[in-house]
Amino acid sequence: MAINITMPALSPTMEEGTLAKWLVKEGDTVSSGDIIAEIETDKATMEVEAVDEGTVAKILIDAGTEGVKVNEVIAVLAEEGEDAASVQAPAKSDAPKDAAPAQTSEPAKSDEKAPAPAPEKASTPVQEMSKSPLPSANAADGRIKASPLARRIADMKGLDLSALKGTGPRGRIIKRDVEGAKASPAGASAGAVAQPDGLILPQVLDDRIYAPDSYELVPLDGMRKTVAKRLTTSFMQVPHFPLNIDLSLDHLLASRAAINAAAPEGVKVSVNDMLIKAAAMALIDEPDCNASYTDKGIAYHKHAHVSVAVAIDGGLITPVIFNAETKGLAEISEEMKDLASRARERKLKPQEYTGGTFSISNLGMFGIKSFASIINPPEGMILSVGAGEKRAVVDETGNLVARTVLTVTLTCDHRVIGGAEGAKWLQAFKRYVETPEAMLL
Repeated sequence: MAINITMPALSPTMEEGTLAKWLVKEGDTVSSGDIIAEIETDKATMEVEAVDEGTVAKILIDAGTEGVKVNEVIAVLAEEGEDAASVQAPAKSDAPKDAAPAQTSEPAKSDEKAPAPAPEKASTPVQEMSKSPLPSANAADGRIKASPLARRIADMKGLDLSALKGTGPRGRIIKRDVEGAKASPAGASAGAVAQPDGLILPQVLDDRIYAPDSYELVPLDGMRKTVAKRLTTSFMQVPHFPLNIDLSLDHLLASRAAINAAAPEGVKVSVNDMLIKAAAMALIDEPDCNASYTDKGIAYHKHAHVSVAVAIDGGLITPVIFNAETKGLAEISEEMKDLASRARERKLKPQEYTGGTFSISNLGMFGIKSFASIINPPEGMILSVGAGEKRAVVDETGNLVARTVLTVTLTCDHRVIGGAEGAKWLQAFKRYVETPEAMLL
């Protein structure tokens, strides 16, 4: 009996992913544990192992297909002794995920129009003119049915899907329909909108009008979509407030130099490693700040799990140093280097970038003096670290001296943390940074 291979859920929140690459082809024999494909989630690229043994009879989802739903059948295995050529694909494997009831085979007449739904909001003149005048059997019910791969190819080629005739199930546009098609005036350039008289108007982007040949439109990948969605939700729904403070770095820099001089070969502690440790210690000292808001109550965490923002191609990711308050600087340094390296290769496991209780974002290496970050839910605070720089400071005796000063900004979720609690945390953090020996107590 044929065995279905389905899109796996690679994290608790995963709903869909991109089938990046097949490592097997039809006719190959696989055993349990063999790596058969690579799946891209919103944060990482992960390998998929075969659970059963058999021969790859049919591959149903092409490599590069985006938006593959969890548990959707992506391939079929023939069991030992079964004729792979006789294996039939599941009945609904090629149907669109939002498939409507089967349409009549008679194409819609050009002079018959379905009643238009009531508009939810007033349309702009450009939006009104941008409605396609082209009748299409594929779009007769108001939607364009196309596979994710077909949409991707159409975007790259500048094709207008509404002008194409689909040859897939129920008139769905599939890969072969767009591969041989030529760009029409409606899709000749990104952002162009075809009009009934053939006029091409520029598309409205961010309330500004751009000429169709003045920009290149790059489709959003899964990571950018997720980052955009999460941070927009955070900024709109979480009441942020910032607190900032200046820290003297001279003592910490001297301690770092002494630590690295005494460290074993290959170990090099960074300022960021020391800030991670100081933040974790301050969270333990001020447990009211090591907290997350939930609809059922405020969760006070028993350990300091510090997320560290790492910039990667296509967005950012926040690998977590778990139980950071219990780890030495050398261990934090080695762990951070490993996590950052694998993050840039998109090889992190979901459990390595989820579960943080507090975040640090450091842009000091770019010369940024100070900034305020958006909170990474469900964490209650995020610390923004600027550049350490020489500044004129009045010392304890009233003299003007040059010292290395660092500005940090703590962004807090006011549902969880009040101004006084945030200020107490900054005081504790300042004590550890300016007196790093205190981290050894």
